[in-house]
Amino acid sequence: MASSRAILAMGLLAAVLSPALSTRSFISMPADVSSPVTLANGLSYGYHANSCPQLQDIVWPIVESAVLGEVAIAAGLLRIFFHDCFPQGCDASVLLTGPNSERDLPPNQTLQPRAMQLIEDVRVKVHAACGATVSCADIIALATRDAVFVAGESEMFYFYDLPLGRFDSLEPANSSAVFDLPQSTADANTLINAFKSRNLEPIDLVALSGAHTVGKAQCSSFNNRFSEDADFARRLAANCSSDPNRLQDLDVETPIVLDNQYFKNLMEGKGVFTSDQVLISDGRTDWAVKGLAENKYWFYSQFRDSLVKLSQYQPGGNVGEIRRNSCFAPNGRSIPATAGDEGVAASA
Repeated sequence: MASSRAILAMGLLAAVLSPALSTRSFISMPADVSSPVTLANGLSYGYHANSCPQLQDIVWPIVESAVLGEVAIAAGLLRIFFHDCFPQGCDASVLLTGPNSERDLPPNQTLQPRAMQLIEDVRVKVHAACGATVSCADIIALATRDAVFVAGESEMFYFYDLPLGRFDSLEPANSSAVFDLPQSTADANTLINAFKSRNLEPIDLVALSGAHTVGKAQCSSFNNRFSEDADFARRLAANCSSDPNRLQDLDVETPIVLDNQYFKNLMEGKGVFTSDQVLISDGRTDWAVKGLAENKYWFYSQFRDSLVKLSQYQPGGNVGEIRRNSCFAPNGRSIPATAGDEGVAASA
């Protein structure tokens, strides 16, 4: 913790004392590749400054310890964040168990129970210190932000601030919205249109796909590639043939560090999912893949910006409650004992 905070302090000091040394000023990046983030209704930076001033000091050590112990937790939190935000906005609806649960639908059946339980563990600590003032949705966002910092190790040399003040949904997202989540077999046009419908641009699609620099996948999620006439596809097929239960690293070079190696892999034809590899073969996205592969600082900056931009998506407005008793149940409903209750499938 001390070393991480020292890195953070040095980054902040450099930014304050010498604006010319900021990442955006000394790294060559295309201008205006992504629209500026406008704060969504009801959100603000420092939202919990009075109601829970110690919030980030509570969240950080829990997440840091978990990710240092198992980097897969970072991948799990990133996936939960994305699968929560993309259907109907960041409202912790993906955590709900019970009737019509999003977790029972195919896109979410392999969400990581350990990461879900970590979110609930953080809620318990936060509410014990501050009362029921912080939503599970805000905790997902903060935990994901902290996991990105830890998984990025020393190269992710800054925190990014987050607008907070989200409410937790009262019920799960509609199943049709959940099935809008991009699939691993999707082509570039499908991906670009899906992201456009969420006010996200091709650069956001490419940057957020960089989350695949950590994490693993089941063979069934990329077996459509096994018939391709390419050495890498044949290698994937051979690995799965020898062990059908194998969990494949999505970044085949640096699978335990959140870095820009994923984009370098795509340029070498080593994207595991179809939805990964198509990014380098489409003119609307290939420039971003190449740029992020060549410039790790741009990747870190754009990944941060795109995560914050996604966190602003709220098509139905910022409505709901702060779940007081469990992130897995709305107020007034019986509480499941753990994240793994009610048939949540295990995943890496």
